[in-house]
Amino acid sequence: MKKTRVGVVGVGHLGMIHARIYHEIGTCEFTAVYDTDAGKAGEASRKWGAHATSSLEEFASMVDAASVAVPTEHHLKTAEFLMKKGVHVLVEKPLAANLDEGRRLVDAGRRAGVKLQVGHVERFNPALMAAEKHIDTPLFIEAHRLSPFSFRSADIDVVLDLMIHDLDIISHLVKSEVEKVDAVGVPIISDKVDIANARIVYGNGCVANVTASRVSAKKMRKIRVFSKDAYLSLDYGEKRALIFRKSEKVRSGEIRIADLAGKKMDNPLEFFLKNVITVDEVPFDEHEPLKKEIESFLECIGGGHPPQVPGEQGLRAMAVAGMVGDAIRRHLRTVSSEGKVLHGEIDAAG
Repeated sequence: MKKTRVGVVGVGHLGMIHARIYHEIGTCEFTAVYDTDAGKAGEASRKWGAHATSSLEEFASMVDAASVAVPTEHHLKTAEFLMKKGVHVLVEKPLAANLDEGRRLVDAGRRAGVKLQVGHVERFNPALMAAEKHIDTPLFIEAHRLSPFSFRSADIDVVLDLMIHDLDIISHLVKSEVEKVDAVGVPIISDKVDIANARIVYGNGCVANVTASRVSAKKMRKIRVFSKDAYLSLDYGEKRALIFRKSEKVRSGEIRIADLAGKKMDNPLEFFLKNVITVDEVPFDEHEPLKKEIESFLECIGGGHPPQVPGEQGLRAMAVAGMVGDAIRRHLRTVSSEGKVLHGEIDAAG
């Protein structure tokens, strides 16, 4: 069987990782790289063996599929050009710089009859993939994604840079339309919002509280999903998922929480952990999320089935991010005009 010819456009930090993975995967032929910085393209060529092309036109002629890892502001121009040439595209998140450009990319993929996958890599985190089957009708979700400033995504704000990961995952888990968004955000060290918090209300009643910061001293990537009788705590960075459930003693009625009110205990925490809840770790097979994402991209091309994270889902995440951004801007206008802090609120249809 003929191997899919693949390449990478934009070989900065993330693009170089894509290049390394394509080089390692034996199911494809890594043929080309392109970057407007010829030095970076040359470095990737020497390191991973693909041809450094002198133009995007030449690049398109040498590949069947490509990762687009250029700055977000160039996603539309680059990915649209490649898809019109019949190239399947994996475009790094966010799908585009704004919703209109995202729609253009989705439409371009449909018209060209090629696959468009969006690089929401957390979908391929092994802990999340294993934990998904244990999540039943989320009622409340809390997510925190904090990191130091990376300087790699200064062209977009923290909502499109970091929060969009969680907006995608939450929409994927909740499977309901957004009804209302309340949000606040502040620019700290850049001219764009660097820290933000959003409260998102979904049509089925689920509420998500999402915080993202790129001005933190250390990294944190955690999400907790609460349902009626259990909750899941997931640490993406540690790749660890824990499920907290009512104990059998509580479910059977042997222990009634109401009967314990005011009861003196030597060690309430120990009693709680041993008698009231059970804590189970979700087992999973370890893998590199980005490699799994790229393998999934190649499989959908070879198998003729839709991508696991198609352009439409990337567009959905951008739509929610847009609502968050609108609410933040409304809040900032309120603070500016009235000199006091009032959370901005925007209806999903607004």
